[in-house]
Parts: sequence; C-alpha cells; structure tokens
Amino acid sequence: MVLKIDYKTLFKNLAIPLLIGLASGFLTREGVEAYSQNAVMPLFTPPDWLFPVAWTILYVLMGVAAYLVETTSTEREQKTAQTLYLLQLFFNFCWSFIFFNFEAYQFAFIWIVILLALIVATAVEFYKISKPAAYLMIPYILWVTFATVLNYSVYLLNK
Repeated sequence: MVLKIDYKTLFKNLAIPLLIGLASGFLTREGVEAYSQNAVMPLFTPPDWLFPVAWTILYVLMGVAAYLVETTSTEREQKTAQTLYLLQLFFNFCWSFIFFNFEAYQFAFIWIVILLALIVATAVEFYKISKPAAYLMIPYILWVTFATVLNYSVYLLNK
C-alpha cells in the first residue's frame, strides 16, 4: 500500500497549530519569566525546557491528525470536527495569556477544564472520521490533563 500525501494540505495543517503555539509563546514570554521567578510551584512541576519540546511535538501530532481528518472525509463530515478543533486551538492559545500574563490561576483552571473537554470532544469527532487521527490526540489529552492538575496546584499554592 502506497500512501499518497498531499504535501500542501499537510503543510497547512502542520503550520496552523505550530504558528499558534509560536505566537502564544512569543506573546507570553514575559509572563512566563515572571511566573518562573515569582510563583510558588508544586514539586512535580517539569523543568522549563520540557514545555517547548512537549508542545512542539503535540502541535505536530495535532497537525497530522487534522490532516488525516481533512484528507479522509468530505467537507460535510469534517464540519463538526474542524469546528471543535479550531475552538480548542483558540482556548489553547488564550489559556497562556490568562495563566501567565494575567496570573488569573483560578480562571485559568476553569478555562483549561473547558479546553480539556473540547480536546476530548475533538478526538471523539476525529475518531468518527479517522481512528489514527483520534489516536494522535491522546498525548495531547494526557498532557493537558497533567497541565490541568498543575494549574490547579499553582492556584492553590498562590491564592
């Protein structure tokens, strides 16, 4: 079996989450620095270097998942999946501002719970179209679940 790859569509689907992540990181870098210096963090907080590595991998997996959904279904079948996918990307982008720039840890926790629900809903819709696409979302679900626990812990330690 030979896979036919639509490189233009793959590039677009990889670029969207990677550019959103890059923009979020760039626009919140001062907030991240202040957080690293001022916030009380739980003992299980990963080292700072792990976050950009993990997010880059997750954004690539998301992009491949979105590519699989786009190339294995009709526009009509994609509508709900793509809407949820873009909505969760928006929530993902905004969370960094809420948490790092505004230091609104309690609101960020509520926001990330909604984000997690949107990611799971996206994976469910992806599963209806492409099982491999849904499976590619599992690391993202696990990471954001961990981030949710971390966010709540930061809220408790800094309120």
